[in-house]
Amino acid sequence: MPLLSAALDRITPSPTLAMTSRVIELQAKGIAVIGLAAGEPDFDTPDFVKEAAIAAIRAGQTKYTNVDGTAELKAAISAKFARDNGLTYAPAQISVNSGGKQTLFNALVATVEAGDEVIVPAPYWVSYPDIVQFCGGTPVFVAAGAAQGYKLLPEQLEAAITPATKWLILNSPSNPTGAAYTETELNALGAVLVRHPHVWVMADDMYEHIIYGDFQFTTIAQVCPELYERTLTVNGCSKAYSMTGWRIGFAGGPQPLIKAISKLQSQSTSNPCSISQAAAVAALNGPQDFLIERNAAFERRRDLVCAMLNQIEGVQCPRPDGAFYVYPEVTGLIGKSTPTGKTIDTDEALIDYFLDEARVAAVHGAAFGLSPAFRVSYATSEEVLTEACTRIQTACAALR
Repeated sequence: MPLLSAALDRITPSPTLAMTSRVIELQAKGIAVIGLAAGEPDFDTPDFVKEAAIAAIRAGQTKYTNVDGTAELKAAISAKFARDNGLTYAPAQISVNSGGKQTLFNALVATVEAGDEVIVPAPYWVSYPDIVQFCGGTPVFVAAGAAQGYKLLPEQLEAAITPATKWLILNSPSNPTGAAYTETELNALGAVLVRHPHVWVMADDMYEHIIYGDFQFTTIAQVCPELYERTLTVNGCSKAYSMTGWRIGFAGGPQPLIKAISKLQSQSTSNPCSISQAAAVAALNGPQDFLIERNAAFERRRDLVCAMLNQIEGVQCPRPDGAFYVYPEVTGLIGKSTPTGKTIDTDEALIDYFLDEARVAAVHGAAFGLSPAFRVSYATSEEVLTEACTRIQTACAALR
C-alpha cells in the first residue's frame, strides 16, 4: 500500500456516518434497531422535482455542463437569494457543487493553509474541524453550551479572534442542536466582525427553511451588509427539498472567491450531475407551499421528542427553533452504572448502552465537540419516535 499523505492523517471518518453504518449492519442481521443518527429527511423528493429530472433525461440533458453549474440553475439560485434573503448575487458570484459538503470543502481548501485559524462554535457539524485540519489550518473551538442556547456570544467571538483568524463558520439553524440565530444576535456578532476586517464569514444556511413557530430566519450578509464582500452564503437542496441523494449544494459570495472555488472544482469533480441540476432548478423555482406542511410535521415531532426526553431524570433537552435535531444535555446520567455494572463515564458510553440495550442509535456529543450530550434526529414518524423515546426512558430508568 502506498504511503498515505499527512493530510489524510489529520482527519477521521465521520462519526454520524459510522453510526449509520452500524445501524445498517445490525438491521441486516435482523436486529430491530431504531436509527435516529442520520441527518436526512424521511419525506420523499417532491413529485414535481422528480418529474423535472425525468424530463431532463428524456431531453438528453446528460452531458457535461459548466464546471460550477448551468446558467439555468445559477439563475434559479440568484432568484432564490433575492426572494428569500434579500441578497443580490450575479451568476459569476454563484458556485454550484456536488452537495453542501463539497461547497464547504472547496471554499476552505481554496483559502486555508498552515497557520490559518478558523473559529468553530461548539457544538459543531462533525465535518467542519476535519476539513480545516485537512487544509493544514487550526480549528479554534468556542464552547456554546445549553445555558446560552447553543449559540456563540459576541464577547466569545471577540476573544477568539487573532491575527491568524481566516474564517468564522456560522451554522444557523444548527446541526446538531437546531439552535438558530435571531436578527438581533446576528447584528451583535456582525458588530464584532466589522472591527476585524481580515475575518471572513462562512454562513451555513442549509436548514434555512426548516424553522418553527414565530422564528424568522435571516442570514448574516442580509443583516449586516457591511460583511457582504467577505461572506460566503452556503445553502443547498438536500434538507428542505429532501434531495440528499441528488447532491446539489451552492453558495453566493465575492467573485474572486467563487472563481477560486470553480478552479479547484475543475480539477476535482468537474460539474455536478446534470440531471440533479435540472431537478434543482425545478425545486427552487417551483411551488414552495409543501414546506409549510412538512415543517408542521417536524414541529410536532420536535415537541414529542423534547417532552419525552425531558421526562428522564438527569436529561435536559432544549427545544430548538429549527432543523430536525435535538441535543439533550446528560450531565445527570454520567457516573451511573448499567444493570450489568458498567459505568457510564462518557456520552459515548451512554450511546453504546442505548444501542446495545435499547436498540436505539443516536450520536454522542463528543463527536460534535461538546459533552456530555447526544444528538437525536427526529426526521422519522411520530410512531417510531414514540417507541424510540420509550426505549430510551426505560434504559435510563435502569441506570443506578
